[in-house]
Amino acid sequence: MKSDTTEFRQPLVQAGFTAFVFEDGNARRVNEEELASALSAGVAPDFTWVHLNRTAAKTLGWLQKAGIDQFVIDALIAEETRPRCTIHGNGAVLNLRGINLNPGAEPEDMISIRLWIEEKRIISAGLRPLVAVRDLIDSIGRGQPPTSPGDLVARLALRLADGAEPTVAMLNERIDALEELVIDRIADVSREQLADIRRVSIVMRRYMFPQRDALTTLEIEDLDWLGSRDRSRIREASERVTRLGEELDAIRDRAQVVHDQIADNRAEAMNRQMLVLSIVAALFLPLGLLTGLLGINVGGIPGVNYPWAFAIVCGLLVAIGAIQLWIFRRIGLF
Repeated sequence: MKSDTTEFRQPLVQAGFTAFVFEDGNARRVNEEELASALSAGVAPDFTWVHLNRTAAKTLGWLQKAGIDQFVIDALIAEETRPRCTIHGNGAVLNLRGINLNPGAEPEDMISIRLWIEEKRIISAGLRPLVAVRDLIDSIGRGQPPTSPGDLVARLALRLADGAEPTVAMLNERIDALEELVIDRIADVSREQLADIRRVSIVMRRYMFPQRDALTTLEIEDLDWLGSRDRSRIREASERVTRLGEELDAIRDRAQVVHDQIADNRAEAMNRQMLVLSIVAALFLPLGLLTGLLGINVGGIPGVNYPWAFAIVCGLLVAIGAIQLWIFRRIGLF
């Protein structure tokens, strides 16, 4: 096994063509000519893995020369795709999605990888770099190559699930913090942050459950080249994806509860303010009526010539106001 992993860490998708030959428990990275030579030799390798940039100019021509069925070619280079697994002959078309962990990228902008899996070869295609693929290449360079196409797919699926777990955990922490703010009735709860949590969880969930179904379909299909250990690991990846999808469901529901609680708190605060305004209006309504009557500019106003009339009227207004407050309290307005 090679101990120098430099060649394994070269750019993948950007190069347009990356290939590995696996034989006798070893792996080596090869170019197009070396791959053709290995396949034409007397003893064929255990299996090969070719990773392509689906938009590269030579990708379509290489796929056609490799004898790939047009149905499979269309699936590998399609512009848009969702996670799915389709059995075609003795092979399987498997589309998966992974979290975008590239610097400066949005995690929910999930990157697709399309695979055509056969007994002796795997052909994968993508557009943007996927961390799970790089991790898989690094593990090969460290002397831990997959032993079969099924093992390679299982490792990739597990790494895709592992890559999503930190993002889901981060979403859980963010919604926990918002829930604490709502419980403490802190007014400045960020509705923008809450909306972002809901958006990310909804977008990620949109791919998680189809990915679970795709892995489950691959695991249960009657494919001779898929061993029991491979099926077990693919099942484990499917269960991890299911758990992540359920957590995203819970995050989305919790975000909705927090949103409703924020709305309830704001409605309650507004109701309290409206109650205060209503009490003030009800308190001053009769007082305003009395002062209005006493302020009309006509003859016959009592106490015009009496020096204590103003003080008596003020005392009367205070007494009426106190009686009103007592009545309001008795009927439970505050």
